[in-house]
Amino acid sequence: MHPNVHPVPGPPPTPGPQQTDPRAGIDEAVAGLDDLDTLPPAEHVDRFEAVHTELTVALSSIDKV
Repeated sequence: MHPNVHPVPGPPPTPGPQQTDPRAGIDEAVAGLDDLDTLPPAEHVDRFEAVHTELTVALSSIDKV
């Protein structure tokens, strides 16, 4: 390899199959909060972040954003 040659990143990954009903993804994400009261408070932030991520994906698929 030449000293001034830098690797070029490849194309972005192709999105996986989308759900036909985004409401199912929303229901599934919200279900992640069902047992929140059984978790120690220190684990709540991680759970909220996971649910937020799932909701973001589900809601963005509605508008195809």
